[in-house]
Amino acid sequence: MSEILKNKIAYIYSDDLVTHCDKLPAMKNRASIVHDLVRNYNLLSQENIVVVKPRDATEDELKSFHSSDYIDLLKSLNSFDTSLDNIEDNHLEFGLGYDNVIIENVFDFASCLVGSSVSAARLLAAKKCKTVINWFGGWHHAQRDSAAGFCYVNDIVIAIQIMSKFFDKIIYVDLDIHHGDGVQNAFEYSSKILTLSFHKYSQGFFPNTGNIDDIGQSQGKYYTMNIPLKDGVCDKTYVDIFNEVFSMVIENFKAEALVVQCGGDGLIEDPLGQCNLTLKGLGECINKILKSDLPTLFLGGGGYNFPNTARLWAYLTSLILKTDLSNDIPDT
Repeated sequence: MSEILKNKIAYIYSDDLVTHCDKLPAMKNRASIVHDLVRNYNLLSQENIVVVKPRDATEDELKSFHSSDYIDLLKSLNSFDTSLDNIEDNHLEFGLGYDNVIIENVFDFASCLVGSSVSAARLLAAKKCKTVINWFGGWHHAQRDSAAGFCYVNDIVIAIQIMSKFFDKIIYVDLDIHHGDGVQNAFEYSSKILTLSFHKYSQGFFPNTGNIDDIGQSQGKYYTMNIPLKDGVCDKTYVDIFNEVFSMVIENFKAEALVVQCGGDGLIEDPLGQCNLTLKGLGECINKILKSDLPTLFLGGGGYNFPNTARLWAYLTSLILKTDLSNDIPDT
């Protein structure tokens, strides 16, 4: 495996992973749309990429961040009859209901999803490759003991925890239009993990966190950075702000690795984000990140106009691979 991956970019994929992600009510079949477009652009046939099948996360890995009570509840609900309207108070206490309905085989889903980012993190930690893409990860809202914002488990936090055993300092960059609250909360006391979130911040916009004054706690003070943006932000404003802030952080923090959440809900025509970003604008941010030449894990995230989100992640894949995409969208 080491020789196969040497000097390659790893793309995390398995049929099971896509099947699990496809059944999420808020993102139904999105994973298939994304993977099909990436594949049909022949991006997975490039010489510098290798497809890596992830393994499921262990229960211990899930509990390395999430509370035992929460993971035990997910395990007990794995055979839950989703056709019945029998949500209980303790389900709601753990965030299961409304945005995060109990899905079929919810524990198997959680293990598979977290396992995809755990597998990615371990590739980087073992220095088997320098760049890993996992468009099926990036669930940044889940808290230690609850689901939130369509996120059942926080694969990002668990991946960063693994990487932090091998990289002294890590920058987490969140490009999703929603604040990366779950990741921030996990590391707000750490001076080794700097969280940097660019997001829309307005009254009533989920998750209603990420004020510029949120800067971390105790020894983690000043290692939490929030860049709140106004409704309707466009490419020029976003890219100018990103370039200035990211350059400053890279220069001063001296990170050894990056984790980047590339949510697509800031794109124009997204029904939840309602902003005006384009593929080109977000692509400029990714090119800036690539110039840092650090070990990097690229993750997916939000994105509720599924065709546009697929176009974004296919485009970002091409930038990471340093190859051009045809102007013609391939048949899927």
